[in-house]
Amino acid sequence: MAGRIEDYALIGDCKSAALVGRDGSIDWLCWPRFDSGACFAALLGGPEHGRWLIGPASGGKATRRRYRGKTFVLETDFETGDGTVTVIDFMSIRGERQDLIRLVVGRSGRVAMRSELVIRFGYGDVVPWVNRLEDGTLRAIAGPDQLALRTPAALRGEDLKTISEFTVAAGETVPFTLSYVPSHVPLPLPVDPGVALGEAEVFWTRWAERCRYEGPWADAVVRSHLVLKALTYAPTGGIVAAPTTSLPELLGGPRNWDYRHCWLRDSTFSLLSLMNAGYFDEAQAWRDWLLRTVAGSPDRIQIMYGLAGERDLAERELGWLPGYECSQPVRIGNAAHRQLQLDVYGEVMDTLYHAPRGGLGDSKASWGLQRALVSHLETIWQKPDEGIWEVRSGRHQFTHSKVMAWVALDRAIRSAEEFRLEAPLERWRATRNQIHEETCRRGYNVDLGSFVQCYDGKTLDASLLLIPLVGFLPVDDPRVRGTVKAIEQRLLVEGFVLRYNSEVTEDGLPAGEGAFLACSFWLADNFVLLGRDDDARKLFERLLAVRNDVGLLAEEYNPRSRRQLGNFPQAFSHVALADTARNLTEAAKPARQRSAP
Repeated sequence: MAGRIEDYALIGDCKSAALVGRDGSIDWLCWPRFDSGACFAALLGGPEHGRWLIGPASGGKATRRRYRGKTFVLETDFETGDGTVTVIDFMSIRGERQDLIRLVVGRSGRVAMRSELVIRFGYGDVVPWVNRLEDGTLRAIAGPDQLALRTPAALRGEDLKTISEFTVAAGETVPFTLSYVPSHVPLPLPVDPGVALGEAEVFWTRWAERCRYEGPWADAVVRSHLVLKALTYAPTGGIVAAPTTSLPELLGGPRNWDYRHCWLRDSTFSLLSLMNAGYFDEAQAWRDWLLRTVAGSPDRIQIMYGLAGERDLAERELGWLPGYECSQPVRIGNAAHRQLQLDVYGEVMDTLYHAPRGGLGDSKASWGLQRALVSHLETIWQKPDEGIWEVRSGRHQFTHSKVMAWVALDRAIRSAEEFRLEAPLERWRATRNQIHEETCRRGYNVDLGSFVQCYDGKTLDASLLLIPLVGFLPVDDPRVRGTVKAIEQRLLVEGFVLRYNSEVTEDGLPAGEGAFLACSFWLADNFVLLGRDDDARKLFERLLAVRNDVGLLAEEYNPRSRRQLGNFPQAFSHVALADTARNLTEAAKPARQRSAP
């Protein structure tokens, strides 16, 4: 059985990623890309669906684990009656190579260890053909996939597993290297584990040292930006929302989605966060990915794309996997890519407005595309859509969607004015005013004293916390203050913010999901803008305490069961963390930057 979501740590190489449990078991790994079929899928099933366990032969979990400095080199300590040992896990950072390296280091005494490698391609469905080469390399191959295991430890086959039992003494190191190459490609030459370790340390450390944040929460901010870097697909610059699929929003429930794709919505949050931290190369790569991906007919824009801009993200269910803690179905692909979500137009236009202001390229280069997007939005902004939460029960007139449609027009107008670009400004201003007037009239409930989820509705929605953050209304507007007050009163559960009133939602989704962590950070941002710094700091510290022992956050948190929920680690949560820390400590706040004229 898989561990708790927060019991996992991430390692990666900016092309793929693995999750390592406290017990030394790697229960999730997709190769060669984040969205490839998993060769270790025990996270969504059991050991028979693929995993790699290295730990003391007598069993037991880690007594302590940590990342080595500001890296994704994971160290896990085990203590036994015979001595202590550390397992060092990382992925090599060297060109096109893809290696998962595990070093078993003796610290004291002599410890009997066991490695149990279960390779199952295709998300646990395909048992590979395994054979041993003349040089001792163990090769597993099936269809397009091929893995090679190299180690000085003795190996044997047992019940479709590869077993190694060995003893490590103080001062000794036993290395294991698992490498991926397509099955039609010759195996790569062996990598020196010690050299690879040094390269990985240097890569992550030098990248982390570029972070410009110097406030009191530097460790948390740097780790969050490291997560964002680890979730970047280096060949294209796209950033996946998370490296996992089907980790549930509600344990045992059906809301299990594939997050191994790139959401346009994340573009503004990610790009601004990277620029504010000083990571202009990564921000440029993300902006270039965005321009390539959305190029084409504006009426065909999607809310999400594949790592290289792929448009077909067809969703299907994997019936042979029982799901994380029996949360079914397990899905790959995401049918929401075909939804209409008007807010993405606002996010894209906000991104393309701030990019040149941050020194990323010439605003004129993308102006033709921006004009086409805005012209199309002018014809569809009044339509209902599926909204930011991607409901699957039909379209509604979501207030947040209208706010972000306003943002799209507003940023287009600002771009034309500031960068002296040709545009039908009179028409755009008229449309911007029309959206603003209608949204304030129909999206605000006088009786509740708050903006609401849908036009003429009564349901609260935490996405409305973005209203002052994007400049739709100032934070001192009574309607904004009333919205913040209503959310505090009705959406806070033990100090964490729910997305909406789950007990009265009209989308047919079951109640009981966890608090959406990004929403909680947005509330803290509103506190800062309202001058409630003590409240903002307390909420922020509460959110920091939710991180696991190595500083990682999932999408949601259930304060009653005290468990993280949803796909893990979640880029959105970590971007929100970094931005709120900066809001609390710097004069030039990202929230104000987004809304500044």
